[in-house]
Amino acid sequence: MPNLEIFPPLRDWQRKAMVTYLRRRSEDFMAVATPGAGKTTFALRIAAEMLVDGTCDAVTVVCPTEHLKTQWAHAAARVGIQLDPHFRNSDVHSSRDFHGAVLTYAQVGMAPAVHKRRTITRRTFVILDEIHHAGDSRTWGDGVKDAFEPAVRRLLLTGTPFRSDENPIPFVSYERGSDGVQRSHADSVYGYADALRDQVVRPVLFMAYSGETRWRTNAGDELAARLGEPMTKDLVAQAWRTALDHRGDWMPQVMRAADARLTKIREHGMPDAGGLVIASDQQSARAYAKLLHDLTGESAVVVLSDDEGASGRIAEFAASEKRWMVAVRMVSEGVDIPRLAVGVYATSASTPLYFAQAIGRFVRSRRPGETATVFLPSVPHLLGLASEMEAQRNHVLGAPKDKDGLDDELIERAQKSEDALGDLDKKFEALSATAELDQVIYDGTSFGMAARTGTPEEADYLGLPGLLTPDQVTTLLNKRQQEQMAAASRRQADEARKQEPAVREPIVPMSAGERRNSLRRQLNTLVAAHHHRTNLPHGKIHAELRRLCGGPPSAQATIEQLEERIATIQTF
Repeated sequence: MPNLEIFPPLRDWQRKAMVTYLRRRSEDFMAVATPGAGKTTFALRIAAEMLVDGTCDAVTVVCPTEHLKTQWAHAAARVGIQLDPHFRNSDVHSSRDFHGAVLTYAQVGMAPAVHKRRTITRRTFVILDEIHHAGDSRTWGDGVKDAFEPAVRRLLLTGTPFRSDENPIPFVSYERGSDGVQRSHADSVYGYADALRDQVVRPVLFMAYSGETRWRTNAGDELAARLGEPMTKDLVAQAWRTALDHRGDWMPQVMRAADARLTKIREHGMPDAGGLVIASDQQSARAYAKLLHDLTGESAVVVLSDDEGASGRIAEFAASEKRWMVAVRMVSEGVDIPRLAVGVYATSASTPLYFAQAIGRFVRSRRPGETATVFLPSVPHLLGLASEMEAQRNHVLGAPKDKDGLDDELIERAQKSEDALGDLDKKFEALSATAELDQVIYDGTSFGMAARTGTPEEADYLGLPGLLTPDQVTTLLNKRQQEQMAAASRRQADEARKQEPAVREPIVPMSAGERRNSLRRQLNTLVAAHHHRTNLPHGKIHAELRRLCGGPPSAQATIEQLEERIATIQTF
């Protein structure tokens, strides 16, 4: 039997959730906890309690990937629970050397009868890790439901309790609201905002880069657009694709900035800090790895698919002090590499689910004060997701379709490999792209003015210390922004003095982008002042303004919306 005395001390949320679980003793229990909060430790403690008090004789863990099977088995072994990560469907029964097995959802979906027989044979406690994956296909969902319906207890875990579709998640309870819409219900919730307050996870700074992009369309026309400016979804998709092309200047410039940030973090508090580039496809991943080698002189670890070799490379990277890893999707969820502190979001995936899972790789904290920095394209939809990091979402069934935001299908179409394109699509050609630091997003607030790569203004933000409390992050970002604004004012004054009165040029009205940046800075200044008066977090003040005035986060807000929020906060 596992020894409960050797378990690490439980965090407050784990202890409260365990008390709730043991008091209810219900067949199904869903625990929602942000990535890095300790879902694995919590689940294994519950499993140990069930084994020790005789509620169950066996434990089965189901997770999304092969790599996570090994990770679960190692974590369980450390607390005296032996799980077989190499169990095959053809084995039919687990060896008596083990308390149970670790499976993937795909494995269960292929042979639910095998696992139903295992569940019936021994009183089984089932842990369904990242349970939203059970809705990935009807085969998986039906297989999981059939295989584990006879289980004595089922513990459902997830850090992202929602899906982008309406496939019901097995064993999850849904409650119908007054609007007639069904929403998933969790028995225990510990969100990112809670974990950040308790210093269980790291604060995340998002450095959004815009820039000029040029491409040739399928019809042979040359188009140019500034990444982040308002435009149609098709143009956003094509500008985004152009920016992510390794042959342009956008990716090299952003990677150079990300590597500079990684160096700064390594020099100040996290000597083993690592970076991760999340790519859309294998071809791009290899190209990004070559760019990193050219920039740093050090080879990056490349993880291309969920196979045995990839799992070994992830484990090797996690235990090493290598600087960079490049991966295609498989490192987006569940993989535990606590030293990851810098990310480059170089993928076209844009659903809230995928974004939350990807950012979850960087929030795992090892000591107080660690921060994470994620570099991403200045695309309105991504900026909105970055601004809403602390938002709690549930899986929704029967809601009207909301087509705001960017459809992943549209981006996927723009990102297709040329081998699969028709004759017209093959003519799409990314011509050039340059990067420029557009803004820094933290705690729902946007900081900074546009700064070209390689300038002192950009270096001010890349050089933020690596060890900071959440309050210190806000204070320093405000300070950097004020210094940047003051320097810009001095430059304008110097230029004005140099001009002869006789040839003084008329005042040029601000562009929409300049006006928007000016209003954003003014709003942030007012929010900071209100924070100092009331001690309310910046994010809560912005959320209240959005509730009163409507509209998206300030990173996406229009000029009119920003003006309305400024007028509103002045009345507080």
